Amino acid sequence: MEVTAWHSLHSAINAQQGDRPPFSPASLRRIAAFARPHRRGLTFFLLLSVVGALLAVATPLLASRIVDAIVQGAKAGGDGDTGKVTRLALLIAVIAVAEAGLGLLTRKLSATLGEGLILDLRRAVFDHVQRMPVAFFTRTRTGALVSRLNNDVIGAQRAFSNTLSGVVSNTVTLLLTLGVMLSISWQITLLALALLPVFVLPARRMCTRR
Repeated sequence: MEVTAWHSLHSAINAQQGDRPPFSPASLRRIAAFARPHRRGLTFFLLLSVVGALLAVATPLLASRIVDAIVQGAKAGGDGDTGKVTRLALLIAVIAVAEAGLGLLTRKLSATLGEGLILDLRRAVFDHVQRMPVAFFTRTRTGALVSRLNNDVIGAQRAFSNTLSGVVSNTVTLLLTLGVMLSISWQITLLALALLPVFVLPARRMCTRR
């Protein structure tokens, strides 16, 4: 996830922390109830996110092998293993095409799941409002009801279709990248992790001040 996205998420959390109620197991059960009719689609959607993360990590690994093959060939005084370089280049091209197709399929599935969740949520909210007594409408502002039917429902839909996919794919990418870095050089990996707070802490401080 990009730094700007993290800053936006951090600001939104801090801005809403004083207004939102504490998270409870009852809220988790209600969320699971809305997701249950779409569990097959959500499972397939998460699997596609994991596959996309695997393909994203595979591309730089194959590119590093191409560079190694060229360097070894130059050291040997020749052009290197041209066939190996060609095969790896073709494999990278195939992965790029697969990533593009996977991205289209993921976006289509995300839109399908999102619109289905919006329909279910708005039906539930509208049916609940229809069952409320007349006194409820005299005490509640019209803008608050419209916000519930529009903004809050869309926010819940994004939590399923966008945030959930981003969390899964970013977690898989992070773990795979960390594993590859450790396999290449654990010393440089530890040095990179040690330098991480130098960039994260000033960014969080600046985000808090803004």
